[in-house]
Amino acid sequence: MSFYDILKSYKNLDIHRYMNNVTDENILNSLQKDSLDEYDLLNLLSKKATNYLELMAQKSNKLTNQYFGKTICLYTPMYIANYCINKCVYCGYNLESGIKRKKLTMDEIKYEGEFISNEGFKHLLILTGESNIHSDIKYIGEAVETLKYKFSSIGIEVYPMDEEAYEYLVDKGVDSLTVYQEVYDEGIYKKVHIKGPKSNYKYRLDAPERGAKAGMRSISIGALLGLNDFREETFFTLLHGKYLRNKYPHVEISYSVPRIRPFKGCYDGIKEVNDTDLVQAILCMRLFDNHGGINLSTRESLDLRKNLIPLGITKLSAGVSTDVGGHSQGGKDTSQFKISDESNVEQVKTMLHSIGYQHVFKDWERF
Repeated sequence: MSFYDILKSYKNLDIHRYMNNVTDENILNSLQKDSLDEYDLLNLLSKKATNYLELMAQKSNKLTNQYFGKTICLYTPMYIANYCINKCVYCGYNLESGIKRKKLTMDEIKYEGEFISNEGFKHLLILTGESNIHSDIKYIGEAVETLKYKFSSIGIEVYPMDEEAYEYLVDKGVDSLTVYQEVYDEGIYKKVHIKGPKSNYKYRLDAPERGAKAGMRSISIGALLGLNDFREETFFTLLHGKYLRNKYPHVEISYSVPRIRPFKGCYDGIKEVNDTDLVQAILCMRLFDNHGGINLSTRESLDLRKNLIPLGITKLSAGVSTDVGGHSQGGKDTSQFKISDESNVEQVKTMLHSIGYQHVFKDWERF
């Protein structure tokens, strides 16, 4: 059985109708439970539950402090290539977007890595566009080997691969995998992924599990909020996490809540996800999965990130450039989207300390 089978089992459940009928008593009963089932999750995701966000926040904060303390792990992304062979209507990497394409050489990757390491980072996320032609597995593997002596943890956010390819990269030094399904609604998925291998819904959906089988110690999943109703997408993201957690209990599961940001191109099907919606999604993640990591990227402003941290956040990106080689080599017009928080590392550290949190550059050591 795969997670796709789990998804299909909910075809006959009208989750919006269920949430529209949620009562105050349902919500309060769910809030008193130590372990939530899928109906408790729907109760807390309902519109009526927005009246109880303060209670949800208090419990979420308590749980986060209990299991993670007041520490935030800082990491930064490193874009090494932006070639893509997909046509996704919401993405600046769209093969028809007209952005400047770039791919770093190994010497440039080494220089970029040294620059990032000198800023203090020990957790690195390597990103490419989704093209196994321009950024094949050997290129990614060589990049990891070039960088692994500077970083205690290296993650990848690239195109989905088969299990054997993930094993190859684990052997090279990769220990974590990020794969966002983008949207769990299969019908919407087909509409927004027009051309290219990314249009294969099930292959992407099963990628985190293939990573777990291949030996990844940490897996991060999420939906791109704005492509569908955020409540539905949060619900299935968390069910996906539960499936992976139960089947691979040795793997650390983390969630992200990326909202669509401006990019080169346009898409008129975006569903608004306001700040209150984002808060509700984060709270439900913490209350449903007490031990899961929750990442908040620079898609959100520094002030908003400051206010959201106590609600359940455990990981922050900092000192971010989404341009290829943008940390050290000043790349321009190569980014996937515009970030909201352009703060440097010191500004993020200062923000954390101002609210009583300690930054951590390393919480894992490769042996």
